[in-house]
Amino acid sequence: MNIRLSLAVMVAKFAAFVSRKFGWKGSSLPGVVARKLYKNTLKDLAGQARQGVIMVTGTNGKTTTNNMIANIIQTGGYRVVINQEGANLITGVTAAFVKYANYLGKLDCDFALLEVDEASFPKVVQEVKPQFVVVNNFFRDQLDRYGELDTTVKLVREALKTLPQVHLILNTDDPLVAQMQSATGHDTSYFGLSSNLRIENETKQTRESRFCPHCGNQLHYDSYQYSQLGSYSCFECGFKRQEPEVEALAIDNQGTSLKCHVRYPQGQTTLTINTQGFYNLYNALAAFCVGYLIGIDIQQIQQGLLKYKPAIGRMETFEYHGKRAILNLVKNPTGFNEGISTLLSIPGSKSVFIAINDNDADGRDISWLWDVDFEHLANGQDSITNFTCSGLRGEEMALRLKYAGVPMEKITVVRDMARAIQKTLEDSGESAYLFSTYTALWSAQKILLGLAGKEEDHVKGLSSVS
Repeated sequence: MNIRLSLAVMVAKFAAFVSRKFGWKGSSLPGVVARKLYKNTLKDLAGQARQGVIMVTGTNGKTTTNNMIANIIQTGGYRVVINQEGANLITGVTAAFVKYANYLGKLDCDFALLEVDEASFPKVVQEVKPQFVVVNNFFRDQLDRYGELDTTVKLVREALKTLPQVHLILNTDDPLVAQMQSATGHDTSYFGLSSNLRIENETKQTRESRFCPHCGNQLHYDSYQYSQLGSYSCFECGFKRQEPEVEALAIDNQGTSLKCHVRYPQGQTTLTINTQGFYNLYNALAAFCVGYLIGIDIQQIQQGLLKYKPAIGRMETFEYHGKRAILNLVKNPTGFNEGISTLLSIPGSKSVFIAINDNDADGRDISWLWDVDFEHLANGQDSITNFTCSGLRGEEMALRLKYAGVPMEKITVVRDMARAIQKTLEDSGESAYLFSTYTALWSAQKILLGLAGKEEDHVKGLSSVS
């Protein structure tokens, strides 16, 4: 028995207990305490995962993808450790292991499933050697914290090069992600969407990558999915979208769920996920690819995805007197644009709530709001009864909507978040859609839980199709 590890785990668990007792969120606190007491806590605990470690990184969709993978692997009969709440810095990753360990510092798990912040990824892989790494996408995100996008991509790329052996699972539609194979030489499986699968995308989105990551010449696109994701090629050096091992061929939006036809090496199947948002298909395909590679039965993969329930703010759904309310975390232009597209695809009239904070965890610089295509939202405003802006920068959000072309009579600023959400729920829209930046999210969810119930599980009545 490692006495120092056992002591670190015991004290960290006590810190977690005190944190919960006083109502503090503190999801990373046990990790902070454990690492102070014993610097090898993470390394020693991660080494106990019998089948290895699976990491998920990238800008958007880490929490959703990681939780989908957990559902699939658990449906396959394996035990997991997971940082389910999305605490993805090195202290949060350590806290996840502490949570699952016993007081002697022992773990009973087959796989450790870790979503890891892009900037923390190099630090984490110094202590934990993953068997699989999933990279979903790269977008501009909190420039005052991460720096320019090229910096973030380089951090992940260079960290991957330090790993002696790892299997990469990459989004082939994102050139910034797909370059990781040729840059590192690691074994790779790709996932993606078939070209021109998305024909209704009218938003004028900022393209994050116009140039080849290898030679610097401009990329040629045959089609886009969104942002820089699409079917691309470089006429100079030959870099191009690789044929995916797992590919979505068709999509059926069923209102509260998405169904897609998927091709994989041994055939084709149909997946259903109980959430909205076109971007969630990428998350589901990444999770499918992981399940397939580690040998989970296809029907168990289907069942695992069917059982997925959105984490806090990831298209989380509530019901208020028969009205559906959807809570959606937003943190960068691409994610906000996709949220707007999802909002506009919902039938009927909607009332909209937007909470913008500029705390450290959100990013102090909110100029990114001017890169969001709110003009697309303004063009679809006929279906929106009103916009309620809140949070520390609610006034700036209202100004942005005004310049996008939303009539002032439709915009209200309510600083008190509880009153703002109550107003949104009681407004005349047939449904309510709530956008929130990170530090406003927990308050928004708590208020919603006090006013509205979580919507009934949609799994009943849905069938898994093979």
